[in-house]
Amino acid sequence: MSFQAKHFINDPTQLVLSALKSITLTNPTTALDTENKIVYLRPDAAKPQVSIVSGGGSGHEPSFAAFVGRGLLSGAVAGTIFASPSAEQIRRCILGRVETSKGVLVIVMNYTGDVLNFGMAVEKAKASGMDVQMVVMGDDAGVGREKGGKVGRRGIAGTVLVHKISGALAAAGASLKEVHKVAQLVADNTVSIGSSLSHVHVPGREVSEDSLKKDEVEIGMGIHNEDGSERSTADLAGIVKTMLKYMLDSSDKDRAFLSVSSSDETVLLVNNLGGVSVLEMGGITTEVVSQLSKDYDIKPVRIIAGTFMTSLNGLGFSISLLKTQDTGVDKSMLELLDAPSECSGWSAAISSSTWAKPPTETREKGSSGAGENKPCGLEIDPQQAKKGLKIALERVIKAEPEITKYDTVVGDGDCGIGLKRGAEGVLELINSGTSESDAALYLDKIVSVVEKTMDGTSGALYAIFLNALAHGLRSQSDSGSKQADPKAWAKALSIAMESMGKYTPAQVGDRTLVDALAPFVEQLGASGDVQKAAQAADQGSKNTKGMKASLGRTVYVGGSGYEEVPDPGAYGLAVFFSGLAEGLK
Repeated sequence: MSFQAKHFINDPTQLVLSALKSITLTNPTTALDTENKIVYLRPDAAKPQVSIVSGGGSGHEPSFAAFVGRGLLSGAVAGTIFASPSAEQIRRCILGRVETSKGVLVIVMNYTGDVLNFGMAVEKAKASGMDVQMVVMGDDAGVGREKGGKVGRRGIAGTVLVHKISGALAAAGASLKEVHKVAQLVADNTVSIGSSLSHVHVPGREVSEDSLKKDEVEIGMGIHNEDGSERSTADLAGIVKTMLKYMLDSSDKDRAFLSVSSSDETVLLVNNLGGVSVLEMGGITTEVVSQLSKDYDIKPVRIIAGTFMTSLNGLGFSISLLKTQDTGVDKSMLELLDAPSECSGWSAAISSSTWAKPPTETREKGSSGAGENKPCGLEIDPQQAKKGLKIALERVIKAEPEITKYDTVVGDGDCGIGLKRGAEGVLELINSGTSESDAALYLDKIVSVVEKTMDGTSGALYAIFLNALAHGLRSQSDSGSKQADPKAWAKALSIAMESMGKYTPAQVGDRTLVDALAPFVEQLGASGDVQKAAQAADQGSKNTKGMKASLGRTVYVGGSGYEEVPDPGAYGLAVFFSGLAEGLK
Protein backbone atom coordinates (compact mmCIF):
# COMPACT_ATOMS: atom_id res chain seq x y z
CA MET A 1 0.00 0.00 0.00
CA SER A 2 1.31 3.48 -0.85
CA PHE A 3 1.81 5.95 1.96
CA GLN A 4 1.48 9.72 2.02
CA ALA A 5 4.58 11.07 0.28
CA LYS A 6 3.43 14.60 -0.59
CA HIS A 7 4.78 17.46 1.51
CA PHE A 8 4.63 21.25 1.39
CA ILE A 9 8.34 21.44 2.26
CA ASN A 10 10.50 18.76 0.62
CA ASP A 11 13.93 20.02 1.67
CA PRO A 12 14.52 18.29 5.04
CA THR A 13 17.12 20.83 6.20
CA GLN A 14 14.87 23.80 5.51
CA LEU A 15 11.95 21.92 7.05
CA VAL A 16 13.69 21.29 10.38
CA LEU A 17 15.13 24.80 10.72
CA SER A 18 11.88 26.54 9.80
CA ALA A 19 9.95 24.35 12.24
CA LEU A 20 12.39 25.21 15.05
CA LYS A 21 12.09 28.89 14.16
CA SER A 22 8.32 28.63 14.53
CA ILE A 23 8.71 27.74 18.22
CA THR A 24 10.22 31.16 18.92
CA LEU A 25 7.40 32.80 16.95
CA THR A 26 4.70 31.11 19.02
CA ASN A 27 6.44 31.36 22.42
CA PRO A 28 8.35 34.57 23.20
CA THR A 29 10.11 32.95 26.18
CA THR A 30 12.19 30.82 23.79
CA ALA A 31 15.22 31.46 21.60
CA LEU A 32 16.87 29.47 18.80
CA ASP A 33 20.53 28.63 18.30
CA THR A 34 20.20 27.93 14.58
CA GLU A 35 23.70 26.53 14.05
CA ASN A 36 23.25 23.87 16.73
CA LYS A 37 19.48 23.42 16.33
CA ILE A 38 18.85 24.21 19.99
CA VAL A 39 15.65 25.81 21.28
CA TYR A 40 16.17 27.13 24.81
CA LEU A 41 14.44 29.16 27.51
CA ARG A 42 15.59 32.76 27.53
CA PRO A 43 17.66 33.62 30.65
CA ASP A 44 15.24 36.32 31.79
CA ALA A 45 12.16 34.12 31.31
CA ALA A 46 12.45 32.20 34.60
CA LYS A 47 14.28 32.26 37.93
CA PRO A 48 17.33 30.01 38.31
CA GLN A 49 16.22 26.39 38.69
CA VAL A 50 17.29 22.86 37.75
CA SER A 51 17.34 22.84 33.97
CA ILE A 52 15.63 20.01 32.09
CA VAL A 53 17.22 19.19 28.73
CA SER A 54 15.93 16.70 26.19
CA GLY A 55 15.90 16.13 22.46
CA GLY A 56 16.34 13.65 19.66
CA GLY A 57 15.70 13.37 15.98
CA SER A 58 13.26 15.76 14.35
CA GLY A 59 9.91 14.45 13.14
CA HIS A 60 8.39 13.88 16.59
CA GLU A 61 6.89 17.35 17.05
CA PRO A 62 5.70 18.81 19.34
CA SER A 63 8.40 16.78 21.07
CA PHE A 64 10.85 18.17 21.94
CA ALA A 65 11.35 21.80 21.05
CA ALA A 66 7.72 22.83 21.55
CA PHE A 67 7.96 21.68 25.19
CA VAL A 68 10.56 24.36 25.94
CA GLY A 69 8.99 26.94 28.22
CA ARG A 70 8.29 27.79 31.84
CA GLY A 71 7.31 24.71 33.81
CA LEU A 72 8.64 22.18 31.32
CA LEU A 73 11.89 21.94 29.35
CA SER A 74 14.75 24.42 29.58
CA GLY A 75 16.36 23.31 26.35
CA ALA A 76 15.78 20.90 23.45
CA VAL A 77 18.33 19.72 20.90
CA ALA A 78 17.18 18.60 17.46
CA GLY A 79 18.82 16.21 15.06
CA THR A 80 17.86 15.77 11.45
CA ILE A 81 14.66 13.82 10.78
CA PHE A 82 14.72 10.56 12.77
CA ALA A 83 18.44 10.95 13.58
CA SER A 84 20.08 11.82 16.88
CA PRO A 85 21.70 15.23 17.37
CA SER A 86 25.46 15.14 17.71
CA ALA A 87 27.27 15.07 21.05
CA GLU A 88 28.66 18.52 20.25
CA GLN A 89 25.19 20.01 19.77
CA ILE A 90 24.06 18.52 23.07
CA ARG A 91 27.23 19.65 24.87
CA ARG A 92 26.69 23.22 23.70
CA CYS A 93 23.11 23.10 24.97
CA ILE A 94 24.10 21.80 28.41
CA LEU A 95 27.12 24.05 28.87
CA GLY A 96 25.99 27.24 27.21
CA ARG A 97 22.27 27.46 26.49
CA VAL A 98 20.58 26.62 29.79
CA GLU A 99 20.86 27.70 33.44
CA THR A 100 23.49 25.53 35.18
CA SER A 101 23.69 26.95 38.69
CA LYS A 102 21.19 24.46 40.12
CA GLY A 103 22.28 21.51 37.98
CA VAL A 104 20.95 19.93 34.80
CA LEU A 105 18.78 16.85 34.24
CA VAL A 106 19.00 15.28 30.79
CA ILE A 107 16.09 13.10 29.64
CA VAL A 108 16.73 10.90 26.62
CA MET A 109 14.79 8.14 24.94
CA ASN A 110 16.35 4.70 24.68
CA TYR A 111 17.79 4.63 21.17
CA THR A 112 21.44 3.77 20.67
CA GLY A 113 22.40 6.99 18.88
CA ASP A 114 20.55 9.20 21.34
CA VAL A 115 21.92 7.44 24.42
CA LEU A 116 25.51 7.55 23.13
CA ASN A 117 25.45 11.17 22.00
CA PHE A 118 23.57 12.52 25.01
CA GLY A 119 25.69 10.31 27.28
CA MET A 120 28.91 11.65 25.78
CA ALA A 121 27.74 15.24 26.26
CA VAL A 122 26.71 14.48 29.86
CA GLU A 123 30.11 12.99 30.65
CA LYS A 124 31.86 16.00 29.11
CA ALA A 125 29.74 18.30 31.27
CA LYS A 126 30.50 16.25 34.38
CA ALA A 127 34.19 16.30 33.54
CA SER A 128 34.06 20.08 33.52
CA GLY A 129 32.70 20.02 37.06
CA MET A 130 29.04 20.52 36.27
CA ASP A 131 26.28 18.74 38.24
CA VAL A 132 24.44 16.75 35.57
CA GLN A 133 22.24 13.64 35.76
CA MET A 134 20.57 11.61 33.00
CA VAL A 135 17.39 9.52 32.78
CA VAL A 136 17.02 7.06 29.90
CA MET A 137 13.37 6.38 29.05
CA GLY A 138 12.33 2.98 27.71
CA ASP A 139 8.56 2.54 27.94
CA ASP A 140 7.66 0.61 24.77
CA ALA A 141 5.88 -2.69 25.49
CA GLY A 142 5.92 -3.49 21.78
CA VAL A 143 9.44 -4.77 22.31
CA GLY A 144 9.62 -7.77 24.67
CA ARG A 145 12.55 -8.73 26.85
CA GLU A 146 13.79 -11.39 24.45
CA LYS A 147 13.79 -9.08 21.42
CA GLY A 148 15.04 -6.07 23.38
CA GLY A 149 17.97 -8.03 24.82
CA LYS A 150 20.67 -5.87 26.31
CA VAL A 151 19.43 -2.79 24.45
CA GLY A 152 16.10 -2.80 26.29
CA ARG A 153 12.86 -1.12 25.41
CA ARG A 154 12.53 1.83 23.09
CA GLY A 155 11.41 5.21 24.36
CA ILE A 156 8.12 6.50 22.98
CA ALA A 157 5.32 8.87 24.03
CA GLY A 158 5.42 8.06 27.75
CA THR A 159 8.56 10.20 27.76
CA VAL A 160 6.45 13.36 27.73
CA LEU A 161 5.07 12.43 31.17
CA VAL A 162 8.65 12.39 32.46
CA HIS A 163 9.20 15.78 30.84
CA LYS A 164 6.10 17.34 32.33
CA ILE A 165 6.39 16.04 35.87
CA SER A 166 10.12 16.70 36.23
CA GLY A 167 9.77 20.11 34.56
CA ALA A 168 7.08 21.16 37.01
CA LEU A 169 9.11 19.95 39.98
CA ALA A 170 12.19 21.83 38.77
CA ALA A 171 10.11 25.00 38.33
CA ALA A 172 8.87 24.57 41.91
CA GLY A 173 12.47 24.92 43.14
CA ALA A 174 13.36 21.29 43.90
CA SER A 175 16.99 20.16 43.93
CA LEU A 176 18.60 18.17 41.13
CA LYS A 177 18.65 15.10 43.37
CA GLU A 178 14.90 15.36 43.94
CA VAL A 179 14.09 16.09 40.29
CA HIS A 180 16.26 13.20 39.12
CA LYS A 181 14.66 10.79 41.58
CA VAL A 182 11.09 11.71 40.58
CA ALA A 183 11.91 11.64 36.85
CA GLN A 184 13.31 8.14 37.25
CA LEU A 185 10.21 7.08 39.23
CA VAL A 186 7.98 8.23 36.38
CA ALA A 187 10.16 6.46 33.81
CA ASP A 188 10.18 3.21 35.80
CA ASN A 189 6.40 3.21 36.21
CA THR A 190 5.26 4.04 32.69
CA VAL A 191 4.40 1.57 29.95
CA SER A 192 3.40 2.42 26.37
CA ILE A 193 2.70 0.89 22.98
CA GLY A 194 1.87 2.30 19.55
CA SER A 195 0.09 1.07 16.42
CA SER A 196 -0.10 2.46 12.91
CA LEU A 197 -1.99 1.88 9.68
CA SER A 198 1.04 2.76 7.57
CA HIS A 199 4.70 3.66 7.59
CA VAL A 200 5.61 7.28 6.93
CA HIS A 201 7.61 8.95 4.19
CA VAL A 202 10.51 11.15 5.24
CA PRO A 203 10.72 14.36 3.17
CA GLY A 204 13.70 14.33 0.85
CA ARG A 205 13.94 10.55 0.67
CA GLU A 206 13.05 8.28 -2.21
CA VAL A 207 9.45 7.13 -2.24
CA SER A 208 8.97 3.39 -1.83
CA GLU A 209 5.97 1.12 -1.46
CA ASP A 210 4.72 0.53 2.07
CA SER A 211 5.02 -3.11 3.08
CA LEU A 212 1.82 -2.86 5.10
CA LYS A 213 -1.20 -4.10 3.19
CA LYS A 214 -4.36 -2.04 2.89
CA ASP A 215 -6.21 -3.80 5.70
CA GLU A 216 -3.22 -4.31 8.02
CA VAL A 217 -2.21 -2.53 11.21
CA GLU A 218 1.31 -2.65 12.64
CA ILE A 219 0.94 -3.20 16.38
CA GLY A 220 3.98 -2.07 18.34
CA MET A 221 5.39 0.14 15.55
CA GLY A 222 8.14 2.47 16.72
CA ILE A 223 8.25 6.22 16.14
CA HIS A 224 10.95 5.94 13.45
CA ASN A 225 9.10 3.53 11.12
CA GLU A 226 10.48 0.52 13.01
CA ASP A 227 8.52 -2.70 12.62
CA GLY A 228 6.21 -3.67 15.45
CA SER A 229 5.60 -6.97 17.19
CA GLU A 230 2.80 -8.15 14.92
CA ARG A 231 0.52 -7.22 12.05
CA SER A 232 -3.22 -7.46 12.46
CA THR A 233 -6.39 -7.02 10.42
CA ALA A 234 -8.54 -6.49 13.52
CA ASP A 235 -10.90 -3.56 13.99
CA LEU A 236 -10.19 -0.79 16.51
CA ALA A 237 -11.60 -2.77 19.44
CA GLY A 238 -9.38 -5.73 18.56
CA ILE A 239 -6.31 -3.54 18.09
CA VAL A 240 -6.78 -1.81 21.45
CA LYS A 241 -7.38 -5.17 23.13
CA THR A 242 -4.04 -6.48 21.83
CA MET A 243 -2.20 -3.29 22.76
CA LEU A 244 -3.51 -3.33 26.32
CA LYS A 245 -2.65 -7.02 26.62
CA TYR A 246 0.97 -6.27 25.71
CA MET A 247 0.99 -3.47 28.27
CA LEU A 248 -0.83 -5.11 31.18
CA ASP A 249 -0.93 -8.91 30.91
CA SER A 250 0.93 -10.08 34.02
CA SER A 251 1.19 -13.64 32.64
CA ASP A 252 3.25 -12.47 29.65
CA LYS A 253 6.70 -13.08 31.08
CA ASP A 254 8.36 -11.58 28.00
CA ARG A 255 6.76 -8.29 28.92
CA ALA A 256 4.83 -7.69 32.16
CA PHE A 257 6.96 -4.57 32.58
CA LEU A 258 4.48 -2.92 34.92
CA SER A 259 2.05 -4.48 37.36
CA VAL A 260 -1.14 -2.40 37.59
CA SER A 261 -4.15 -3.29 39.73
CA SER A 262 -7.57 -1.68 40.09
CA SER A 263 -6.46 -0.03 43.33
CA ASP A 264 -3.54 1.77 41.70
CA GLU A 265 -3.76 5.45 40.80
CA THR A 266 -3.02 5.79 37.09
CA VAL A 267 -2.61 8.39 34.37
CA LEU A 268 -3.62 7.57 30.79
CA LEU A 269 -2.07 9.29 27.77
CA VAL A 270 -3.56 8.62 24.33
CA ASN A 271 -1.19 10.13 21.80
CA ASN A 272 -1.67 10.93 18.10
CA LEU A 273 1.28 9.83 15.98
CA GLY A 274 0.59 12.74 13.64
CA GLY A 275 -1.90 11.76 10.99
CA VAL A 276 -5.06 10.69 12.81
CA SER A 277 -7.96 13.16 12.70
CA VAL A 278 -9.04 14.80 15.95
CA LEU A 279 -12.47 13.23 15.40
CA GLU A 280 -11.02 9.72 15.20
CA MET A 281 -8.72 10.33 18.17
CA GLY A 282 -11.84 10.98 20.20
CA GLY A 283 -13.24 7.58 19.22
CA ILE A 284 -9.92 5.90 19.98
CA THR A 285 -9.70 7.51 23.42
CA THR A 286 -13.21 6.37 24.30
CA GLU A 287 -12.38 2.79 23.24
CA VAL A 288 -9.19 2.72 25.31
CA VAL A 289 -10.89 4.07 28.43
CA SER A 290 -13.79 1.64 27.99
CA GLN A 291 -11.56 -1.43 27.68
CA LEU A 292 -9.33 -0.40 30.60
CA SER A 293 -12.42 -0.24 32.78
CA LYS A 294 -14.17 -3.35 31.45
CA ASP A 295 -11.22 -5.74 31.09
CA TYR A 296 -8.82 -4.53 33.80
CA ASP A 297 -10.99 -2.54 36.21
CA ILE A 298 -8.54 0.34 35.73
CA LYS A 299 -10.08 3.81 35.92
CA PRO A 300 -7.38 6.44 35.31
CA VAL A 301 -7.60 9.54 37.48
CA ARG A 302 -6.19 11.60 34.62
CA ILE A 303 -6.98 11.08 30.93
CA ILE A 304 -4.87 13.11 28.53
CA ALA A 305 -5.47 12.83 24.78
CA GLY A 306 -3.84 14.78 21.98
CA THR A 307 -0.70 15.16 19.92
CA PHE A 308 2.43 15.01 22.07
CA MET A 309 4.97 12.81 20.26
CA THR A 310 4.55 12.08 16.58
CA SER A 311 6.17 10.13 13.82
CA LEU A 312 5.83 12.85 11.18
CA ASN A 313 2.33 12.33 9.75
CA GLY A 314 2.04 8.80 11.10
CA LEU A 315 -1.42 7.32 10.75
CA GLY A 316 -1.41 5.80 14.19
CA PHE A 317 -1.69 6.31 17.92
CA SER A 318 -0.01 5.21 21.12
CA ILE A 319 -1.27 4.41 24.60
CA SER A 320 0.75 5.19 27.73
CA LEU A 321 -0.14 4.33 31.30
CA LEU A 322 1.65 5.77 34.32
CA LYS A 323 1.21 4.19 37.76
CA THR A 324 1.76 7.10 40.11
CA GLN A 325 4.18 6.82 43.02
CA ASP A 326 4.97 8.75 46.17
CA THR A 327 7.42 11.44 45.06
CA GLY A 328 8.93 11.93 48.51
CA VAL A 329 8.57 15.69 48.08
CA ASP A 330 5.72 18.03 48.96
CA LYS A 331 4.05 17.68 45.56
CA SER A 332 2.41 14.56 44.13
CA MET A 333 2.89 13.32 40.57
CA LEU A 334 -0.66 14.42 39.80
CA GLU A 335 -0.08 17.93 41.12
CA LEU A 336 3.08 18.17 39.03
CA LEU A 337 1.30 16.82 35.96
CA ASP A 338 -1.51 19.36 36.41
CA ALA A 339 0.80 22.28 37.19
CA PRO A 340 0.61 25.13 34.66
CA SER A 341 3.28 25.39 32.01
CA GLU A 342 3.96 27.94 29.34
CA CYS A 343 4.93 26.20 26.14
CA SER A 344 3.23 25.69 22.81
CA GLY A 345 3.42 21.89 22.80
CA TRP A 346 1.69 20.86 26.03
CA SER A 347 -2.08 20.78 25.53
CA ALA A 348 -3.52 19.30 28.74
CA ALA A 349 -5.46 22.20 30.23
CA ILE A 350 -7.60 20.80 33.07
CA SER A 351 -6.61 21.95 36.56
CA SER A 352 -6.04 19.76 39.63
CA SER A 353 -9.05 21.25 41.40
CA THR A 354 -11.35 20.33 38.52
CA TRP A 355 -10.01 16.78 38.38
CA ALA A 356 -10.27 16.43 42.17
CA LYS A 357 -13.82 17.73 42.43
CA PRO A 358 -15.41 17.45 38.99
CA PRO A 359 -18.86 18.99 38.53
CA THR A 360 -21.53 16.27 38.47
CA GLU A 361 -24.79 17.91 37.42
CA THR A 362 -26.28 17.64 33.93
CA ARG A 363 -29.14 19.37 32.13
CA GLU A 364 -30.53 16.21 30.55
CA LYS A 365 -33.09 15.31 33.21
CA GLY A 366 -36.33 17.10 33.96
CA SER A 367 -37.84 20.00 32.09
CA SER A 368 -36.04 21.50 29.13
CA GLY A 369 -37.05 24.92 30.42
CA ALA A 370 -38.83 25.75 27.19
CA GLY A 371 -42.31 24.93 28.51
CA GLU A 372 -45.05 23.08 26.68
CA ASN A 373 -45.96 24.19 23.19
CA LYS A 374 -49.39 25.78 22.95
CA PRO A 375 -52.14 24.53 20.64
CA CYS A 376 -53.17 26.73 17.73
CA GLY A 377 -56.88 25.89 17.87
CA LEU A 378 -56.95 24.78 14.23
CA GLU A 379 -58.14 21.20 13.93
CA ILE A 380 -57.05 18.50 11.47
CA ASP A 381 -58.27 14.97 10.86
CA PRO A 382 -55.35 12.77 12.07
CA GLN A 383 -56.41 9.88 9.85
CA GLN A 384 -56.58 12.04 6.74
CA ALA A 385 -53.22 13.60 7.61
CA LYS A 386 -51.75 10.12 8.07
CA LYS A 387 -53.08 8.98 4.70
CA GLY A 388 -51.66 11.96 2.83
CA LEU A 389 -48.30 11.97 4.60
CA LYS A 390 -47.86 8.20 4.30
CA ILE A 391 -48.06 8.25 0.52
CA ALA A 392 -45.86 11.37 0.31
CA LEU A 393 -43.16 9.97 2.60
CA GLU A 394 -43.12 6.55 0.94
CA ARG A 395 -42.63 8.26 -2.43
CA VAL A 396 -39.64 10.20 -1.07
CA ILE A 397 -38.09 7.02 0.32
CA LYS A 398 -38.61 5.24 -3.01
CA ALA A 399 -37.08 8.18 -4.89
CA GLU A 400 -33.87 8.22 -2.78
CA PRO A 401 -31.66 6.47 -5.39
CA GLU A 402 -32.74 8.95 -8.06
CA ILE A 403 -32.26 11.96 -5.76
CA THR A 404 -28.83 10.64 -4.77
CA LYS A 405 -27.90 10.15 -8.42
CA TYR A 406 -28.80 13.75 -9.20
CA ASP A 407 -26.92 15.03 -6.14
CA THR A 408 -23.85 12.98 -7.05
CA VAL A 409 -23.76 14.85 -10.36
CA VAL A 410 -24.16 18.37 -8.95
CA GLY A 411 -23.38 18.10 -5.21
CA ASP A 412 -21.84 15.81 -2.63
CA GLY A 413 -24.33 12.95 -2.91
CA ASP A 414 -25.95 13.19 0.52
CA CYS A 415 -29.27 14.88 -0.31
CA GLY A 416 -31.18 11.67 -1.02
CA ILE A 417 -29.96 9.92 2.11
CA GLY A 418 -30.83 12.95 4.23
CA LEU A 419 -34.37 13.15 2.84
CA LYS A 420 -34.82 9.40 3.23
CA ARG A 421 -33.74 9.49 6.87
CA GLY A 422 -36.18 12.29 7.61
CA ALA A 423 -39.01 10.57 5.70
CA GLU A 424 -38.42 7.27 7.48
CA GLY A 425 -38.45 9.01 10.86
CA VAL A 426 -41.71 10.87 10.21
CA LEU A 427 -43.28 7.73 8.72
CA GLU A 428 -42.45 5.82 11.89
CA LEU A 429 -44.06 8.62 13.91
CA ILE A 430 -47.36 8.66 12.03
CA ASN A 431 -47.51 4.85 11.90
CA SER A 432 -47.30 4.83 15.69
CA GLY A 433 -50.88 6.06 15.69
CA THR A 434 -50.74 9.64 16.99
CA SER A 435 -54.24 10.97 17.65
CA GLU A 436 -53.23 14.64 17.94
CA SER A 437 -55.81 16.78 16.16
CA ASP A 438 -54.38 20.27 16.78
CA ALA A 439 -52.52 21.24 13.61
CA ALA A 440 -49.60 22.99 15.34
CA LEU A 441 -49.09 20.28 17.98
CA TYR A 442 -49.25 17.62 15.25
CA LEU A 443 -46.63 19.55 13.30
CA ASP A 444 -44.46 19.93 16.44
CA LYS A 445 -44.13 16.14 16.60
CA ILE A 446 -42.95 16.05 13.00
CA VAL A 447 -40.49 18.91 13.58
CA SER A 448 -38.95 17.03 16.50
CA VAL A 449 -38.30 14.01 14.27
CA VAL A 450 -36.88 16.10 11.42
CA GLU A 451 -34.48 17.89 13.79
CA LYS A 452 -33.16 14.56 15.07
CA THR A 453 -32.93 12.64 11.79
CA MET A 454 -31.94 15.18 9.14
CA ASP A 455 -28.59 16.94 9.17
CA GLY A 456 -26.67 19.15 6.76
CA THR A 457 -27.94 22.29 5.05
CA SER A 458 -31.22 20.81 3.85
CA GLY A 459 -31.97 19.44 7.34
CA ALA A 460 -31.48 22.88 8.84
CA LEU A 461 -33.68 24.54 6.20
CA TYR A 462 -36.49 22.04 6.70
CA ALA A 463 -36.32 22.47 10.48
CA ILE A 464 -36.39 26.26 10.19
CA PHE A 465 -39.28 26.15 7.73
CA LEU A 466 -41.38 23.67 9.73
CA ASN A 467 -40.86 25.53 13.00
CA ALA A 468 -41.90 28.73 11.26
CA LEU A 469 -44.90 26.90 9.78
CA ALA A 470 -46.00 25.90 13.31
CA HIS A 471 -45.62 29.54 14.33
CA GLY A 472 -47.72 30.53 11.32
CA LEU A 473 -50.50 28.22 12.48
CA ARG A 474 -50.38 29.57 16.04
CA SER A 475 -50.52 33.15 14.78
CA GLN A 476 -54.07 32.35 13.54
CA SER A 477 -55.32 31.07 16.90
CA ASP A 478 -57.70 34.01 17.28
CA SER A 479 -58.89 34.05 13.67
CA GLY A 480 -62.24 32.47 14.58
CA SER A 481 -61.61 29.51 12.28
CA LYS A 482 -61.73 26.03 13.78
CA GLN A 483 -60.44 24.01 10.86
CA ALA A 484 -56.98 23.98 9.33
CA ASP A 485 -58.31 24.49 5.81
CA PRO A 486 -56.20 25.27 2.72
CA LYS A 487 -56.58 29.00 3.43
CA ALA A 488 -55.11 28.61 6.93
CA TRP A 489 -52.27 26.43 5.65
CA ALA A 490 -51.55 28.89 2.84
CA LYS A 491 -51.27 31.77 5.30
CA ALA A 492 -49.02 29.72 7.60
CA LEU A 493 -46.87 28.69 4.63
CA SER A 494 -46.44 32.33 3.58
CA ILE A 495 -45.29 33.22 7.10
CA ALA A 496 -42.86 30.28 7.02
CA MET A 497 -41.45 31.37 3.66
CA GLU A 498 -40.88 34.86 5.03
CA SER A 499 -39.11 33.48 8.11
CA MET A 500 -36.89 31.17 6.04
CA GLY A 501 -35.88 34.17 3.96
CA LYS A 502 -34.08 35.56 7.03
CA TYR A 503 -31.67 32.61 6.95
CA THR A 504 -31.15 31.97 3.25
CA PRO A 505 -31.18 34.35 0.28
CA ALA A 506 -32.50 31.54 -1.95
CA GLN A 507 -35.14 32.63 -4.45
CA VAL A 508 -36.84 30.98 -7.39
CA GLY A 509 -34.19 30.66 -10.08
CA ASP A 510 -31.29 29.93 -7.73
CA ARG A 511 -31.58 26.15 -8.27
CA THR A 512 -32.52 25.12 -4.72
CA LEU A 513 -35.48 23.44 -3.03
CA VAL A 514 -37.11 26.91 -3.04
CA ASP A 515 -37.74 26.41 -6.77
CA ALA A 516 -40.31 23.75 -5.81
CA LEU A 517 -41.42 25.17 -2.46
CA ALA A 518 -42.24 28.74 -3.55
CA PRO A 519 -44.58 27.74 -6.45
CA PHE A 520 -46.43 25.33 -4.12
CA VAL A 521 -46.98 28.04 -1.50
CA GLU A 522 -47.98 30.64 -4.10
CA GLN A 523 -50.44 28.38 -5.90
CA LEU A 524 -52.02 27.10 -2.69
CA GLY A 525 -52.57 30.68 -1.57
CA ALA A 526 -54.09 31.66 -4.91
CA SER A 527 -56.32 28.65 -5.51
CA GLY A 528 -56.61 26.75 -2.25
CA ASP A 529 -56.14 23.62 -4.37
CA VAL A 530 -53.44 21.16 -3.15
CA GLN A 531 -53.50 19.34 -6.52
CA LYS A 532 -52.68 22.50 -8.48
CA ALA A 533 -50.06 23.49 -5.89
CA ALA A 534 -48.35 20.11 -6.26
CA GLN A 535 -48.34 20.48 -10.04
CA ALA A 536 -46.73 23.92 -9.68
CA ALA A 537 -44.03 22.44 -7.44
CA ASP A 538 -43.37 19.72 -9.99
CA GLN A 539 -43.00 22.25 -12.78
CA GLY A 540 -40.70 24.36 -10.60
CA SER A 541 -38.50 21.32 -10.03
CA LYS A 542 -38.36 20.56 -13.76
CA ASN A 543 -37.40 24.17 -14.47
CA THR A 544 -34.16 23.70 -12.48
CA LYS A 545 -32.81 21.33 -15.13
CA GLY A 546 -30.20 23.39 -16.97
CA MET A 547 -30.41 26.17 -14.40
CA LYS A 548 -26.99 27.35 -13.13
CA ALA A 549 -26.76 27.34 -9.34
CA SER A 550 -26.36 30.56 -7.37
CA LEU A 551 -26.36 28.95 -3.92
CA GLY A 552 -25.41 25.66 -2.28
CA ARG A 553 -22.55 23.27 -2.82
CA THR A 554 -23.35 23.01 -6.53
CA VAL A 555 -21.76 26.46 -6.94
CA TYR A 556 -18.36 25.01 -5.96
CA VAL A 557 -18.70 21.68 -7.77
CA GLY A 558 -18.81 23.28 -11.19
CA GLY A 559 -18.95 21.27 -14.41
CA SER A 560 -21.85 20.93 -16.79
CA GLY A 561 -23.82 18.22 -14.93
CA TYR A 562 -26.48 20.75 -13.93
CA GLU A 563 -27.58 20.87 -17.58
CA GLU A 564 -28.76 17.24 -17.50
CA VAL A 565 -30.44 16.90 -14.08
CA PRO A 566 -32.89 18.87 -11.90
CA ASP A 567 -31.88 20.23 -8.52
CA PRO A 568 -32.03 17.20 -6.19
CA GLY A 569 -33.55 19.16 -3.28
CA ALA A 570 -36.28 20.65 -5.45
CA TYR A 571 -36.95 17.27 -7.06
CA GLY A 572 -37.28 15.53 -3.68
CA LEU A 573 -39.70 18.17 -2.40
CA ALA A 574 -41.78 17.95 -5.60
CA VAL A 575 -42.00 14.18 -5.13
CA PHE A 576 -43.27 14.77 -1.57
CA PHE A 577 -45.90 17.29 -2.67
CA SER A 578 -47.07 15.00 -5.46
CA GLY A 579 -47.58 12.15 -3.00
CA LEU A 580 -49.31 14.45 -0.52
CA ALA A 581 -51.75 15.67 -3.17
CA GLU A 582 -52.61 12.11 -4.17
CA GLY A 583 -53.14 11.05 -0.57
CA LEU A 584 -55.46 13.98 0.14
CA LYS A 585 -57.75 13.40 -2.86
